[in-house]
Amino acid sequence: MFNALRTTIIAAAFLTGAAHAAVNPHPQFGMATSNDNADNQVTINANTKSVNVNNGDTVAFNVNGKTFTWHFDTLHAEEAFSLSKIAPAGVDTGNVTVYVGSNPLYRG
Repeated sequence: MFNALRTTIIAAAFLTGAAHAAVNPHPQFGMATSNDNADNQVTINANTKSVNVNNGDTVAFNVNGKTFTWHFDTLHAEEAFSLSKIAPAGVDTGNVTVYVGSNPLYRG
C-alpha cells in the first residue's frame, strides 16, 4: 500500500514538473502571469534596444499590439538576457535585452 502511494506521488510530481517545463521553458527568469498582475507596462517598438526591470517586478510587454506579462524572479541578483527568451511564440521582440536589477527590498 505504501509503495503504491509513494509511486503515485512521485508520478504526479514528475508529470506536474514536465507540464510546468512545457509551459515555462525558462523558469530561471521567472514566469508568465495574467495581465491583471502587471505593476508596469512597457511598449516595445523598433527603436527599443533594452528594458530595465527589477527582480520581483511584474511587467506587461506590448509588442506590435500583442501583450504578454512576465513576473521576474531570477536566480541571480542581476541578470541580462534576450526578451525573446520569455516572449510567447509568434511575438517578435527583435534584439531587445532585458536587464534585471536586484530587488530594491533586499539591497544593503
